[in-house]
Amino acid sequence: MSVLIVGSVALDDIKTTTAEHRDLLGGSASYASVAASFYTPVSMVGIVGDDFPEVHRDTFRNRGINIDGLEVVQGKTFRWSGEYEEDMNNRRTLSVELNVFEHFSPKIPTRSRQTPYVLLANIAPSLQAHVLDQVEAPKFVVADTMDLWISLARPDLLALIKRVDMLILNDSEARQFTGERNAVKAGRKILELGPRYVVVKKGEHGALLFSRDNFFATGAFPLEDIADPTGAGDCFAGALIGYLAKTDDISFESIKKAVIQGTLAASFNVEAFSLKRLERLTREEIDIRHGEFSRYISVNGAH
Repeated sequence: MSVLIVGSVALDDIKTTTAEHRDLLGGSASYASVAASFYTPVSMVGIVGDDFPEVHRDTFRNRGINIDGLEVVQGKTFRWSGEYEEDMNNRRTLSVELNVFEHFSPKIPTRSRQTPYVLLANIAPSLQAHVLDQVEAPKFVVADTMDLWISLARPDLLALIKRVDMLILNDSEARQFTGERNAVKAGRKILELGPRYVVVKKGEHGALLFSRDNFFATGAFPLEDIADPTGAGDCFAGALIGYLAKTDDISFESIKKAVIQGTLAASFNVEAFSLKRLERLTREEIDIRHGEFSRYISVNGAH
């Protein structure tokens, strides 16, 4: 089964306490699509300007990602600049230039409208809804969101999550959205708003998965060194839906395994700037890390 991923494609300037890089490939659709491509065929929809480097298109092509839906228009590509503190949980946005992304209206290619698995990567909920208006009876829809949309587009977000199967957000966003201080209470409260499943990401502390009848929690893969956390959440979402499409199984047990795969993808992504680590990642490395993670979390041999 294939996956349709719609979101932003960007050029990022990123600074940490140890390094600084410019014109990196970024954007929610970029990270999610590359992560999903390790599991299943991917079609990506986004928009870039005529300044978008060919080398970044090659990144998508080298992973077999269908970029027929990547619209190229005259102007400059969406740009984001950010700086991380020594504690990389703390990030400061230095500048945002929407450029051509300001007028983005997703156009789903005809042959992609029947794609069974859809990821609405982190863009405005009104645009996510516009995508749902174009696709035809998808089997499973995942939506990602962020604090900006919770603050500025809450009515649109509330309407959207009634139409999706899963909502993904981080723990601070879950608390912001619900007013609950406890992440477990927040996750359960979001379920009442419409989605069948909710995933609350907790960064280096893992993730929580909620359904109306079940609950699952996992830690993150332990890392000693992190180069760049940008896009980790998008990789998590991409790998999650990619795994579900690969197995074509949307049972709770399968979704639990998909959450683990998302955790692994995020762990690889943060080991280098932008998508550099995923560009050289192999399926064998993913499988090895999965085995290591299984041993870390096992109790008396039970996983």
